[in-house]
Amino acid sequence: MTADVAASTAPRTDDAPGRRNARRVRLLGTLLVALGALMILGGAGAWVAVSQGLASERAMVAEDAPAFAGQQISSPWTAFAQTEAIKGHISAMADGETYATMDQDDPMRDTVAQGTFVRGSLLTSVIAFGVALAVVGTGTGFVLGGFGLRSVAAR
Repeated sequence: MTADVAASTAPRTDDAPGRRNARRVRLLGTLLVALGALMILGGAGAWVAVSQGLASERAMVAEDAPAFAGQQISSPWTAFAQTEAIKGHISAMADGETYATMDQDDPMRDTVAQGTFVRGSLLTSVIAFGVALAVVGTGTGFVLGGFGLRSVAAR
């Protein structure tokens, strides 16, 4: 065996198992930070998109809403307040009946259906805000966990 071959097959002390594991942990931490940052940006972008979509309709919360009366609908709180106002309006129009329980030939049936659809759309936007917030929260957890792993790997 020549000296060159013997030197290349000898274990390297700087690549000890502990050092390799530390590199892997650091890489995992870096990936978590990057993924978390993307999630935060995506969640924030979704929140802004839903907010701008609602604001572009220029709809206002009804004066008889339980909260936020007269404000523009552009947040989950204003959207939910308007759904409650719509619910009250529908109930008053239909004498407490729902679209499903109204007679087929009731002249208010189409109006109640439209109100129900608008209410459903607003509730969907409230859910979208919640999902966006959950994505931001999860992304924040990933970033914190990633920095924690990188910190442990540096020791």
